[in-house]
Amino acid sequence: MAKSPKYSDPEVLAAIAGLMLRARRVVEGTISGLHKSPFHGFNVEFAEYREYAPGDDLRRLDWRVLGRTDRFYIKQYEEESNLRATIVMDASASMRYGSGPLSKFDYGATLAASLATLLIEQQDPVGLALFDKQERQLLSPAATQSQLALIIGQLEQARPDRETDLGAVLQSLGDQIKKRGLIIIISDLLTDLTTFFDGLARLQHRGNEILVLQVLDRDEMELPFNDYVLFKDIEGSEQFFAEPWGFRKAYCAAMQQFVNEVREGCGNRGVDHLLLQTDQDPAVALSHYLHVRENVQHVHHKGRGS
Repeated sequence: MAKSPKYSDPEVLAAIAGLMLRARRVVEGTISGLHKSPFHGFNVEFAEYREYAPGDDLRRLDWRVLGRTDRFYIKQYEEESNLRATIVMDASASMRYGSGPLSKFDYGATLAASLATLLIEQQDPVGLALFDKQERQLLSPAATQSQLALIIGQLEQARPDRETDLGAVLQSLGDQIKKRGLIIIISDLLTDLTTFFDGLARLQHRGNEILVLQVLDRDEMELPFNDYVLFKDIEGSEQFFAEPWGFRKAYCAAMQQFVNEVREGCGNRGVDHLLLQTDQDPAVALSHYLHVRENVQHVHHKGRGS
């Protein structure tokens, strides 16, 4: 389990301040042009029935009620006033890799801190679960500035280590998270995809909406090396020398197939998936996604007649 931030340590304070600054820059670059929270609308509750009136959307008719009563009734919905979000952050050893200024974990932590900042500024409770092969701790959602400081402190103090078992972690979280909400998973997803998708199903069965932010380094996608390279399994003990130009094409095709499998598996389950590479500006990537999310919500609300 990661230790609590030692707020008296100047180096720790400087590191936390750096993460907060990165998060603030991402938030400022993300929210520009958004009319309202793109996250509101994840939690939509059935409110009541009312009798059909001319002009109502026929898609909202409850045909079962019609069959029982021979009367036309419309389903009305209302959004919960507050969204509850839990950020599930991969802190396994594979997240240590980075070919640029930020490792995958540093990049993911920036995303996590940015989303926590954005949500808490909207008075939406946010929690955090750091994990490797099991969850290290689960911080229950809250919407206070002290909660934001705690989330950022835990992210900064975490050290990626050990192998990962994301599927088992999601199964466990499905039992522990009692109130449904939004689950934001930040991971390279270098894990068994069958158990990962089973974990998603478990969370969805409990009524949660899910957003998957897959973080990869460009080296992992393109294998750009031109000399002999010592390849090491970060989460294991295997290592070998190889000439990458001999298998680059096959490797890149396999990686693209892996990403496609993740994207299609998420899409088939109604889960939002966003691939991010660590040399991308996180503000640009998140802004694009959130604007798309906002537009989808607008169409969804028009379809419901809200």
